[in-house]
Amino acid sequence: MNVGSNSVGNNHLVDINEVLHEEEEDYNEENSNISTIADKPDTRFNRPTKNREIKRPPRKFSRQVSLETGFSVLNGETSKDKNERKILGRSGKSFGGFGVNGTTGIEARNKGDFNMFRTKSTIARQSSKIPLRKESGIELQNNNVKEGLNDHVKKSVPAGRYFDALTGPELDQVKDSEDILLPKDEKWPFLLRFPIGCFGICLGLSSQAILWRSLALSPVTKFLHVPLFINFAVWLLAVGVLVAVFITYMFKCALYFEAIKREYFHPVRVNFFCAPWIVCMFLAIGAPPKTAPGTLHPAIWCVFMAPIFFLNLKIYGQWLSGGKRRLCKVANPSSHLSVIGNFVGAILAAKVGWKEPGKFLWSIGFAHYLVVFVTLYQRLPTSEALPKELHPVYSMFIATPAAASLAWGAIYDEFDGLARTCYFISLFLYLSLVVRPNFFTGFKFSVAWWSYTFPMTTVSIATIKYAEEAPSFITKALALALSFMSTTMVCILFVSTLLHAFVWKTLFPNDLAIAITKKRYSKDKKPLMKRWTKHSPLSFVTSIGKHNSGDKECASEEEK
Repeated sequence: MNVGSNSVGNNHLVDINEVLHEEEEDYNEENSNISTIADKPDTRFNRPTKNREIKRPPRKFSRQVSLETGFSVLNGETSKDKNERKILGRSGKSFGGFGVNGTTGIEARNKGDFNMFRTKSTIARQSSKIPLRKESGIELQNNNVKEGLNDHVKKSVPAGRYFDALTGPELDQVKDSEDILLPKDEKWPFLLRFPIGCFGICLGLSSQAILWRSLALSPVTKFLHVPLFINFAVWLLAVGVLVAVFITYMFKCALYFEAIKREYFHPVRVNFFCAPWIVCMFLAIGAPPKTAPGTLHPAIWCVFMAPIFFLNLKIYGQWLSGGKRRLCKVANPSSHLSVIGNFVGAILAAKVGWKEPGKFLWSIGFAHYLVVFVTLYQRLPTSEALPKELHPVYSMFIATPAAASLAWGAIYDEFDGLARTCYFISLFLYLSLVVRPNFFTGFKFSVAWWSYTFPMTTVSIATIKYAEEAPSFITKALALALSFMSTTMVCILFVSTLLHAFVWKTLFPNDLAIAITKKRYSKDKKPLMKRWTKHSPLSFVTSIGKHNSGDKECASEEEK
């Protein structure tokens, strides 16, 4: 760093531009010519620094710092008024708040640096660390700021941080007291606004295909003469929506993989990574009789169940290990979704003729269902408090025992005592939620509302199976009433989704949940650099060195 003193007005200025290695050799040669330069009539510029600046190409960015007043002269040679001075910002990390590419951190955020969430290959990461040219100190510092932002995005956010910073039906809204990495008032790219919760739409439609198949083939509802064409139409619609959502999300994985990682660490959305494969199994179970054989090939079960099994190993392992993502910290109603996959897999295993794997999956699902149910029911003091707005996903409570009863009946070919016990649990939970209508009102429409449909449809199918084993007027009326309610809810949500997506274009707002910071930064936080006063050039340079050494120590502590 070259420290030289200039005089602008009555202020003492310090040139803090970096001296490159190639320029150090020129500086030694120029020292021998100082006497010659000193003989020239203009003695004001007889310093070796000025002679070196003549040979150097003009810099795009020049800064002089006033040690007395805290003013800076930026590009004074191109300014109309040479005496014009700009006040430096007070951010200690960037010498005046200058961030990447010469903009302040606030300006960079307002412009929307969405590249921090883009997918970076291994070659790109390695090449980005290789210096292509020699950079000045300011450029190196700006690159360090950019790398710091990227590292901040890549680091996993603690589970409790999501509960502290977010609110909404699926922890998808940022609290007013929080700040995020991306601008709130700017429209983000579509893929960044496309959450994994969209697979909830597929869950609702695919479960409806199973419901209409049961209504058409069950002897309990034979008097309704429900045509199989409805099952076929709903099944095709569910397949089309699944293909569209799956392809869109695959594009997001390819282009914005860092955002996918943020969703995976989200305590609610991590469970929706099981949703695509549950939907595929629903479509296999509810396929129209004319398009599917009586017994499906076991390879279908292997393909669809394998991802869920490996996700279960990961999620259940985190619950069991007792780390930062143990169950008492991350438990929420959507945790039932990772458990439901086991029961749906057991139903499909029985359909392909593999009943022993079905029993294995049923036992795993039932064991973890009991743990999740008790954890959510008693609310341990050590658990993170669920936000008040996390209400639509409370309907997940009724889906798991209903799916368990259907799976038990499919494995043992009878709706016996244990299957009825699970069904009665789901029916009671269903009624306990229905009598609280205010519990599910007061929220604007979002994709999270599709969480209502899948549990309601599952209970309706289980009620039809129960009515087959215990036929009576009450059981038949209950089956028809629940089926009508679930179908009505799906129709309302489907029309609302189309209106919000294509007419009002408000279905996909900015996904603020993926842009929260790892730690909470108070808005009234004091700057790192104190207000500048009179200092000698040496003391100013010494303070800069101490500040840089302090940053290195903080970084080493975070790595530990």
